[in-house]
Amino acid sequence: MRLKLTLLLAAACTAAAAQDDSRAMCAQIPPIAQELQQISGMSLKHPVPCAYIDKQQINQFLKKRVKEVTDPQEIRAEELTLKMFGLVPPDFNLAENTVDLLTEQAAAFYDYEKKKLFITDTTQGSGQQPVLAHELAHAIADQNYNLGKFIRQGRKSDDGSTARMAVMEGQATWLMSEFLARRMGQTLKNSPAMVAAMSTMSDSGGNQFPVFDNSPLYLRMTLVFPYTKGMLFQHAVYERDGQRSFGEVFQKPPDSTQQILHPEKYFAGIHPTEPELPEPKLGKGYKALVGGTLGELDHQVMLEQYSGKQEADELAPHWRGSAFALMENAKKHQIVLLYAVEWDTEDAAREYFAAYRRQMEKKWKHMQVSSELPDAIDGTGDSGRFELRRSGKIVTSSEGLEAGVR
Repeated sequence: MRLKLTLLLAAACTAAAAQDDSRAMCAQIPPIAQELQQISGMSLKHPVPCAYIDKQQINQFLKKRVKEVTDPQEIRAEELTLKMFGLVPPDFNLAENTVDLLTEQAAAFYDYEKKKLFITDTTQGSGQQPVLAHELAHAIADQNYNLGKFIRQGRKSDDGSTARMAVMEGQATWLMSEFLARRMGQTLKNSPAMVAAMSTMSDSGGNQFPVFDNSPLYLRMTLVFPYTKGMLFQHAVYERDGQRSFGEVFQKPPDSTQQILHPEKYFAGIHPTEPELPEPKLGKGYKALVGGTLGELDHQVMLEQYSGKQEADELAPHWRGSAFALMENAKKHQIVLLYAVEWDTEDAAREYFAAYRRQMEKKWKHMQVSSELPDAIDGTGDSGRFELRRSGKIVTSSEGLEAGVR
């Protein structure tokens, strides 16, 4: 349930002053790369090309690239999924808003398809070295573990794909932070306060990023997650395995956001369950539009948005596995959401059953309950008829069902 926009950015001709600035900045690469190699134990096998691109060019290129390489049906399906769960407003344009968000956030980036580092006109002053350190960490990882292949191999699971992004961005954030710490004569090793401080640097734009600040909670949390929680995950593996950890997380990647959030589950090899989706009678003409997984991170977002942060923090860690599917009847313009989530105890499932009922009530403008029992609620919402159920540790929901079809 993530929009995957491939950043295959190409450098373009710019003003001479910008090129002069980029040459000065790119000249800092060799010594920074040398120090990162010493920290990580990974080698930079060949120099990293460096070029300049400005914000306007990034935005224009992203818009063009979305049309060229992204299947419109895939974007539509993902947008519909987010809307059915109430994670974005009904009129939200996912592709446009994601492009604007990425454009605003870009300071520099390493393109693992073109094997090239790009800097932007916002990378200036004291921010140059940390930004370069972060992107060079990507380049080093790419030359050792092929980031493009690493990310593609995780696409079988939406939640697993996010976990791999957290490996990639979390390691780069950790190495950048250790690089900065050493500039101050310190180290992240055995310094939990410094690790905590460094890991929250990306948590807020501090009014500097209006697109980010005004984005739905889901986009904000999923954008920041790979950097903040990914760094804490990398640090946990580093504390256990030292320098070997930098290769370990690529060779044996986590398969869920829960393993990122709770490294002890990664160490113990605790994997997500796969609860079965409900099977309501849909009638003729329905075809599968999209299916996938929702992880602990997704449930953290939903719970925080609809029940508050405290309940999200308390309940989300009890997540064990989840799945969803959208079914579409194109002729009737009808979308059905099928959803199942398993929890580690029946008490947690009961609590989530109540929380998801609140989510339904809040995400729709109109909700009418026709039948309500402790573990079964039927009624209608904006998208059609719904059936919410709990059986043991599993909560299921079918939404958007046609009236009269049972």
